[in-house]
Amino acid sequence: MNDARFDAAALQGRTAHTMFGIVSAADPVNHAVKVRIQPENIETGWIPDACGVHAGDLRVACPSSPGTHVVLQPVEGDGEHLVVTGSVYDTVVMAPVSPLTGKVAQPGELLVKGGCGLPPLSSSGSVGASSSSAGWLHIGLDGVAAGAGNASLLIKDGTISLSVGGTDMTLTSAGLTLSGGDIRTNQHSLNEHIHLAGSQKTGGPLG
Repeated sequence: MNDARFDAAALQGRTAHTMFGIVSAADPVNHAVKVRIQPENIETGWIPDACGVHAGDLRVACPSSPGTHVVLQPVEGDGEHLVVTGSVYDTVVMAPVSPLTGKVAQPGELLVKGGCGLPPLSSSGSVGASSSSAGWLHIGLDGVAAGAGNASLLIKDGTISLSVGGTDMTLTSAGLTLSGGDIRTNQHSLNEHIHLAGSQKTGGPLG
């Protein structure tokens, strides 16, 4: 019996129960994956990936990456018909850290962060490089924050703050404040524009 037939027989002979696996291939179009069942390391065929899915008028898609640690459940107790119902963190792929707080999400918060680096694809434990310019979203008890790279937006009760590099802008009921930057049109600068009368150059506002 060759290896493929042996694996198929071993999979068919399993008692149907919830189990762990490692995603070995992904089909984003059909939202399906192949998974290596642990600890036997037997690979399934293409099976539905229900992680991060909401289907209907509102649709949410978050395909699992190869290397992701997932939970498999048999459909109607059939060990040959599995579906991925969730993904889990482990000692290698850990929860993301929020750029806003510098901590992982706490109870009562939602953190979504891209560019964390691909899960390890081999036994060497190497992880794909993370991206400092990827987008993120953090919803907490005090407000909502989102960003990408050196740009961020924070919305909380009474305040909207926008930061890009060294320029910060804050909007409150008292008005709009700007620090570390300039307001420019395609022709003029607020800090360095020239008045026609007397051709005098003006600096930033005083007081």
